[in-house]
Amino acid sequence: MSLAPSELILNRDGSVYHLNLLPEDLADLVLLVGDPDRVPLVSRHFDMLEVKKSKREFITHTGTLEGKRISVLSTGIGADNIDIVLNELDALASLDLERRIPREVPRSLQLVRVGTSGSLQPDIPLGAFILSDYGMGFDGLLHYYQSEAVQRPDIQLAFLEQTRWEVLLAVPYVVPADIKLCEQLDAPEIIRGITATNPGFYGPQGRQLRLPAADPGLLNKLTSFQYEDLKILNMEMETAAILGLAGLMGHRAASLSCVLANRATGGFSSNPGETVERLIAFALEQLLRS
Repeated sequence: MSLAPSELILNRDGSVYHLNLLPEDLADLVLLVGDPDRVPLVSRHFDMLEVKKSKREFITHTGTLEGKRISVLSTGIGADNIDIVLNELDALASLDLERRIPREVPRSLQLVRVGTSGSLQPDIPLGAFILSDYGMGFDGLLHYYQSEAVQRPDIQLAFLEQTRWEVLLAVPYVVPADIKLCEQLDAPEIIRGITATNPGFYGPQGRQLRLPAADPGLLNKLTSFQYEDLKILNMEMETAAILGLAGLMGHRAASLSCVLANRATGGFSSNPGETVERLIAFALEQLLRS
């Protein structure tokens, strides 16, 4: 049975609605960046650029680097945008768009977030690179899908018990990154652990400008949590959603973050642009390894 036009929305040229992409525009390796201005920072490393498309905050460049075809796509900020991006990437890989039915042989994508974050642990310096073994999502997104198979209820329950989590907030979900992709991205300078994905930048990350926080102890709860040898190292706004949806869809995903802020010490990078460019170069170098 084919998907209705209201469910799989396509543009007049047959491209997926938000990303404005056709299946042939997309490489099997996709780097996901939040900021649209970061897309050309990645693609300028390519030896050849073959696709440049955009719609709203979603900009995609596809090209080749040392013979490897790569796409880089800007997601914008937040798990709600990740819901759009991952579903439309999966549609490009897994659906026959003309017939609106699943492909007999779907493509398997490698999705790597290359983004920024704030560290929670005082000993993680500004400029450090963090590779997420797990994403802990506070956004609630994965609970809208049948997602029990990819969740880690043992870590989730331990977090709820240790923090006495407020029942009016979304129940956190914990999902793993792809092990093989993480092995490829690992290096001696990499720090590994849990990354928190929050549904906002200010209150949901414990920031207080003019509005008082509902839970003034939020940061301490995240920082002090420990499960076996795992700690929550950093926080941002996309990782858990990417890892969770990719796992459900049969794609491989990982998340690399550079540290621009240290929430424990109150510090912020004096040169965030240079740090982001170092992370991009590192990610590409690791992903090109055979």
